[in-house]
Amino acid sequence: MPTATGHTSAIRAKKVIGTNVKDSSGHKLGEVEDIVLDKQSNQIMFAIVGFGGVLGIGEKFHPVPWSTLNYDKGEDSYVVNLTKEQLKAAPADSIEELTKNDGLGYRDQTYAYYKAKPYWQ
Repeated sequence: MPTATGHTSAIRAKKVIGTNVKDSSGHKLGEVEDIVLDKQSNQIMFAIVGFGGVLGIGEKFHPVPWSTLNYDKGEDSYVVNLTKEQLKAAPADSIEELTKNDGLGYRDQTYAYYKAKPYWQ
């Protein structure tokens, strides 16, 4: 699925995981820890972005709709139109909770929070 800016239509998961996520001013917000796939629709449900913490302690994991991540080749990062404060207020939980029940517990609230167009509609 191409990003809003049309960068790519296919990418390997291992290239996405570990990629930095930055705000539009170039400040690092976190990095992609995982991606959750919707096997029924063959879409990416959301990326899980790790944020905060030191050496993994106190880190929060945020589900972020794939459509909100735009890869910037010059930054070698995904850039989001979000502030650190917006991300702090976003839905977050452990990776286990985010993916529990096929991720559906967080899917709707995540897309609503980011005002992203639901891929399943």
